[in-house]
Amino acid sequence: MDVIERPYDGCGKCLVGVRRLSQMSAATTSPERQRDNVLSAVALVGGHVIAWADDWEVSGATDPMTRPELGPWLRGQKGPFDGIAGAAVDRLGRNVVDCLNTGYRMRDEGKLLLTFGHDGPWNLDDDADEMRFTMEAMGAQMEHRAIRRRNREATGKARAAGRVKGKPPYGYQFVRLTPTGGVDHVALHPHASETIRNVARRILADPEDITPSSESARLTRARELSPADHRAVMYGRKPTGAPWQSSTLRDILQSEAALGYLMHGGRPVVGEDGHPVRLPGANGEPVEPLWDRATHEELKRIIRARGDAHPNGERKANHAYLLTGLAICGNCHAPLRTHGGTSRPTRYLCKGRVLGLPGSANCRPAPSIKVEDLDFQMETWFLVEYGPFMVMETVYDPGNGVPERIAEVEAARKRLRADRDAGLYDEPDDAEWYRTRYSEMGKELAELRREPVRAPGMVTRPTGETIETLWNKAPDVQAKKEILKEFRVRVTVWPAGSSRRWYPGAMHGPDRERLGT
Repeated sequence: MDVIERPYDGCGKCLVGVRRLSQMSAATTSPERQRDNVLSAVALVGGHVIAWADDWEVSGATDPMTRPELGPWLRGQKGPFDGIAGAAVDRLGRNVVDCLNTGYRMRDEGKLLLTFGHDGPWNLDDDADEMRFTMEAMGAQMEHRAIRRRNREATGKARAAGRVKGKPPYGYQFVRLTPTGGVDHVALHPHASETIRNVARRILADPEDITPSSESARLTRARELSPADHRAVMYGRKPTGAPWQSSTLRDILQSEAALGYLMHGGRPVVGEDGHPVRLPGANGEPVEPLWDRATHEELKRIIRARGDAHPNGERKANHAYLLTGLAICGNCHAPLRTHGGTSRPTRYLCKGRVLGLPGSANCRPAPSIKVEDLDFQMETWFLVEYGPFMVMETVYDPGNGVPERIAEVEAARKRLRADRDAGLYDEPDDAEWYRTRYSEMGKELAELRREPVRAPGMVTRPTGETIETLWNKAPDVQAKKEILKEFRVRVTVWPAGSSRRWYPGAMHGPDRERLGT
């Protein structure tokens, strides 16, 4: 292709190449074809491309003004340009309104509008050109609606047959026996399932200090792929480096998809027996859930009751210093803060009196110590005193499974009753089916309640590693800080001249339940 791609030079034909694709895959050649088509259209008018507005993984239903790459150009945020060139009208938009709005915008601003297959720029002041452009936009809209209709029908058929369709929930993966074949079964993803299970274990073990917010920050620091990036890598695409979001993590932890259910519209699909349909696993067996019903209910209770806030209403700090939030003033018991800059070493000090905090009016002299000095003393003391001890972990034990099965049936019956209240089983045939299934679930509950129960609860068990090993494995300061927080370590700092300058006493030492003493 002889078309030159070069920066804007004011020649009057400096064009932005527009490409879009709803779904990217390693096998697609559409980006290359679209590029060739755009360059061909630009060559016909003797122009050149100054930039590419490539919106990959962007639905055709997205307004061009809000598309990540094209939108800033249309809004005048990317600098001067003389028009846009697309591989086809449907690359501009998938409905008539969006296409015409973009076309008229180019016309009103005196810019060129090119698409492959049309000789020269579109002239929307010409009746014939306007009609042809509108008809091509209408064709794109009709095709988009047909695709959506086929997808809905395919989803409905797959759902009715208990087959998966769409994207796997985080922690799971679709298994295909041939690279381009259909999904044979669903399996736990070896790494993602352990990642989310570990998050659940940590929240259940320490709901006061471990929250979805702190866990999303920890996962981001540990460079764990976010759910979107994890899915992109599974399907051969490049990750964007997006961080974990606490809202996303809360949704994963509270979703019944974690129980291995086939989901639709955020709810489990109900089978003919009134119970949720489970995802198909290997050898015809249901897929293994990430956790059981009892664990699911406990996670929901913790997250909904406590939310993501600190007991005093503030979000937890995430500073890059080891002892912020863990060190307090020996005079007024206010938390120590950091102070310093490029010209002086950073120090921990009490600013309670300066900030006018209640109870800090007489805090003078205020304690102050270099960050590296207190961090070193604290780390040395911690590892000498507690480093050799075995770490104990507190985990949630769901019991012998009877409470889980009771909760499962009760949830299914509650869901069935809610659907009946919504008027889904008002027809005579449906009403008979409802009464039969509801009665069967009642009998199943009665049988389960007669079985002996080992109640779920928290249990403590050794991890097999020492505190020193855990500390040395920590990748950064924040990870070490989380270890201190998990063990309830606190430091009291006194001012110079006091008989004590720092004191990790009995009230501030590690939580003995976490140690193998």
